[in-house]
Amino acid sequence: MSLSIQNDRTGRLRAPMTLLALAALGLGGAGAQDLAAYNSLAQNLDGAVTARTSSAQAALARLDAAQSALDTLSPTLRNRQIVTGLKDALGSSRAALGRTPAELEAQVLLARGLMRKALYDQTLALLSSAPQNGAAQVRVLAREFGLTGDAAAALSSDARAGRLERTAWRLERAAVQKVSASLQAARPAQNTASYVNLARATGWFTVVQDSAGAGTLTVSQFGDALRQLTSGDTAALTTSLTTLRQGTAAFAAALATPPAATGSAPATSPAQTPATTPTPATPTPATPTPATPTPATTTPPATTPVTPAPATTDAAQGAAGVYAALGRALAAAGHADNTAARAALAEAGTALAGVPADLRNAAGFDALGSAIAGAQGRGALRPTDVQALIGGLANLENAAAGRPVSALDGSSVGVSRWFSGWLRVLVFALLAGLTVLPLYLLNLAFGGRNVYWRAIMGGLALLMLPLFLEGLFGLLGAFGDLFGAAPLRNLTNLTLSQGAYALPVWALLGAAAIGLTAFGFRGLCEQFGLLGSAKPSVQNTTQHTSIDWDEDV
Repeated sequence: MSLSIQNDRTGRLRAPMTLLALAALGLGGAGAQDLAAYNSLAQNLDGAVTARTSSAQAALARLDAAQSALDTLSPTLRNRQIVTGLKDALGSSRAALGRTPAELEAQVLLARGLMRKALYDQTLALLSSAPQNGAAQVRVLAREFGLTGDAAAALSSDARAGRLERTAWRLERAAVQKVSASLQAARPAQNTASYVNLARATGWFTVVQDSAGAGTLTVSQFGDALRQLTSGDTAALTTSLTTLRQGTAAFAAALATPPAATGSAPATSPAQTPATTPTPATPTPATPTPATPTPATTTPPATTPVTPAPATTDAAQGAAGVYAALGRALAAAGHADNTAARAALAEAGTALAGVPADLRNAAGFDALGSAIAGAQGRGALRPTDVQALIGGLANLENAAAGRPVSALDGSSVGVSRWFSGWLRVLVFALLAGLTVLPLYLLNLAFGGRNVYWRAIMGGLALLMLPLFLEGLFGLLGAFGDLFGAAPLRNLTNLTLSQGAYALPVWALLGAAAIGLTAFGFRGLCEQFGLLGSAKPSVQNTTQHTSIDWDEDV
């Protein structure tokens, strides 16, 4: 997704929040949340960010659906401060629709942090009393925190066994990795990428701010960095980013070893564990002035040293999450469901931001992240766009492992960034229109009474039919994608470059074209005496001032 920053009259960036309010976030009751409403809220918030790149109206419709889901979810949330924060975040998201996509994304990232905090706290409270009843919520937590495969299975196993300290440790470690990845991606510069990455880091830190491993790291420090970025104070921002990265590294080190496999829950209570909640507010055109919240305090679970997993395993798991999201995007683009494809690309971008350090430091990481973000906002998305991204991810893995990278995959990522979207649509539409020209001129020059010329014309028409279908149905499908008209958008599936199902059709068209042109040219060769016996009329054509192609040839 292509992001831009809207400057106010003082030249400052508008911050995603002007207030970081202090709120007590206790565990509340031990009841279960409405997971269907939670999932609907998450999908519509993420969908609003994706839709905003092409249509503010479509984004508003997703926010309306998110509001409906929040109304259903709210009664099942035990912490009323989080409910208030989510309502404020939705209000701020609506206000951000009139400004830039980056501001909407920042508001949504903060809201998603509040959602995960509520789910995290309430699930642990539920597991402490009834571990057997929390399986569904644990599955949602695993998905929200990006845990897949063995990591998700280990989380589920610890939760079922009532090992709450280990359950919390696995979730906290995943969240801190995402905080670290977002901070590493942020730069001490007044640009949109840093703006969004800082908001993402703040949202993820919200979930784990009351962990003992956080040390002196507080939400207020994230708020300071955001304020410095929006005011253009890059010198102070450089210092803040360094402090945040050091604090996050220390946090990650504290979580490097899992706690003992006991059944006790983390020591928290509503009265003893106040936590700071970032409450998004509508940005002001002038100087945003976030208030400084009070640092949170918690009592952490004890830990027992255990050898951590190898970094290569973490890297493979991180890349697997990106591959899975890109695979879903490819499947959706393959049947012209571009809305689902863009949502999956957004998931891929989030998963890429959370990959381990060896992948983040590999050559091509920033280029791949930029390509994924660009594909999210691209009109007329096609499967080849996603295939190029998958090839780029494979190159990133190879570069991280010191293996040779594919020049073909690398060039495909570069080409897909410029020859795609409406440029590709218009080029093929123009070529489709021009396919009529050679056929018209052929018929004008040689007429249509000679069976061999008709066969040649038919063969040429079949050879150019794939180009014609690509231009016509690609253009109609692009308009369907632009205006949200599914019947038009689905016409893209009639092109021969959409998927493997079209290859046999293409082969049949090619075979028929070869047969017709071979038949036509062989007949002409026989008439000219180049094959078989010559027609006498060919000898007499030299005595005439003109040649009647229909009769003499």
